[in-house]
Amino acid sequence: MALQEYAGAIVLEVDGKEVEVIDLNVNTQTGRKLVKTMNKSGRAKGFSKGIAEYDLDVTVAIPLTGDLDWAAIEGAKLTIYPISPGGKRESYLDCFTTQVGEKYSVDNEARRDLKIQSLRNVKE
Repeated sequence: MALQEYAGAIVLEVDGKEVEVIDLNVNTQTGRKLVKTMNKSGRAKGFSKGIAEYDLDVTVAIPLTGDLDWAAIEGAKLTIYPISPGGKRESYLDCFTTQVGEKYSVDNEARRDLKIQSLRNVKE
């Protein structure tokens, strides 16, 4: 049996600038909705298509200088690509920030928690 390689660490770019990411969670809501109908079987028979939503929860390290103005991000492009060669890039387009928070602890570096929404997702 051949040894298989899996995706590892990623690099996040915001409009071409590399960002030091600690944690990234991407949630896709497909927009599909269950359609309930009145029928003798007493169960739903299908779904309707809707509009997909892309929610990104990003945790970044807070640098002493050169930090982005995260609260002002509108229309940004976030690109995720694997460090290992041969991996495919994934971009989230038309991104905007909905929440910005800061976290400080004794054991870790200062962190910024961001909630970002995207209008489109493209696999390159």
